Amino acid sequence: MPEFIETIFARRSIRAYTERPVDRETLKLLLQAAMAAPSAANSQPWEFIVIDEIEALDGLRGQLRFGQYNAPAAIVVCGSPETAHNSAGRRFWVQDCSAAIENILIAAAGLGLGTVWIGVYPLPAVVQAVSQELGLPEQVIPLGVIYVGHPAEEKPPRTQYDEHRVYWQHYAPHKRRAKLKNAKHQ
Repeated sequence: MPEFIETIFARRSIRAYTERPVDRETLKLLLQAAMAAPSAANSQPWEFIVIDEIEALDGLRGQLRFGQYNAPAAIVVCGSPETAHNSAGRRFWVQDCSAAIENILIAAAGLGLGTVWIGVYPLPAVVQAVSQELGLPEQVIPLGVIYVGHPAEEKPPRTQYDEHRVYWQHYAPHKRRAKLKNAKHQ
């Protein structure tokens, strides 16, 4: 199996971290990977807030009901349609920023780091709380928080490939119904 595929399979959500900090050069490398992501019409509608100070991390964690992990760093990926290179950024910022997030997750796995993606957008209360905590202007929208650190837990590589979710040439609704029916009887 090619090494880059192994890296993709090794990417797992890590929820426990050591206290060892992630150096800023490594965080910059993750940001470079993020900004290598594709974006609609090369609009690049993203901005990033990197948090690696404990007080700021504690403040952010306080706004995330499902984000109470002890990572020593976080990258908040934000959509910034107003600063995008073109109007495609206003329409496709969620997809573009999601591609940037995935690049961070895979790059971190390749570097032996652990990550977990905490969703923020489209939950209005969470968007507002994170925006207020980080001092974001109204036109900058937090899509997600990526905790980054040295893992304190090990998870084996995996794929979650499911043949029942794959269709060739056209959609086959009977295939999905058969999968659901069989699942109910197990």
